Amino acid sequence: MRRTASLVLLAFAVFFTALSPLMRWYAFPRLAKIPPGQYQDMVLEARPATLINYGTMKAERVPKVTIVQTLKGDVAASDRIEKTAGRDVVVWDALSYVAGPDGKMVSQIPERYIFDAHSQEPVHATGEMVDGDPVRRDGIEYKWPFLTEKRDYTYFDAQTRTSAPIHYKGTRTFRGLEVYYFEQTIPWTKVALPKKMPVKGITPQTVAKMGTTRWYSTKRMFWVDPVTGAPVNGEEIHKEELRGGDLLPGGGRVTAFAGHVKMRADYVDSTVALVTSQRTLVLLLTSYLPWGFLALGAALLALSLHLEARGRRSGAGPAPTGRAAPTAPEAPLSPA
Repeated sequence: MRRTASLVLLAFAVFFTALSPLMRWYAFPRLAKIPPGQYQDMVLEARPATLINYGTMKAERVPKVTIVQTLKGDVAASDRIEKTAGRDVVVWDALSYVAGPDGKMVSQIPERYIFDAHSQEPVHATGEMVDGDPVRRDGIEYKWPFLTEKRDYTYFDAQTRTSAPIHYKGTRTFRGLEVYYFEQTIPWTKVALPKKMPVKGITPQTVAKMGTTRWYSTKRMFWVDPVTGAPVNGEEIHKEELRGGDLLPGGGRVTAFAGHVKMRADYVDSTVALVTSQRTLVLLLTSYLPWGFLALGAALLALSLHLEARGRRSGAGPAPTGRAAPTAPEAPLSPA
């Protein structure tokens, strides 16, 4: 019986020991992915801010500017692209909507972002765009890969339609989470005017005919959970200017928008709560189960060897105590 139990335990020990690396290196890369139908929104604010008054074409100090960002997964588009891409694909329709202190639209820029559901690498397909302009992304946007590393990444900037390094600046603690802090600075760059302008009758084409151009610079900061790759906080020191042309008095320059943009506190709280729950699932596949299976396999192996050793000891007979004493010779028969 002990021999049978020992062999069964040995089989389970081998099974769980082999399952440990399979869980980490085979199951996790296939199971961890962004769902194609995900929807999320985020509200950011700049308090106070500088905003252009298109009536006077002068910059004014305002109490706040609000930026609403939405990301909506297009499942049908994902399924269609997956047939030709040969991998799991996520299609996000994103919108960045900027509103002034009166709630009226300042600008809005739509995007279509197509990427690999597992690695977050961009997937180039028809429909990839920013504000209606076709683009070909290089690097990440919005989210870092699962198990983010302590290194620089290439990050896509939607305003300039180009990619540049975003630098790892160290490990920090944010709301009880250990996070990686990243920074990217975009120098002053001439960028396109939004297709939808806030003033009726003014279009990017009419502004261009007047010789006025739009320039942009920003310093963006992200606090990223390294397990899920999701930012738990984001900020930007954002600046936009209109320069030259007949639209501006004297053909100089004027600040169109400037401010320190931060996530609203309630959205920070909900983001941290969501990331905390999701990181448990990732750690289950990358740490808890692999190490747990390995420890269980070692324990079962030790128990199997213990039972085998006990079985061998009990199967052997008692050891001899010494040489047997000689028997006495039989006495001769007496004559009758």
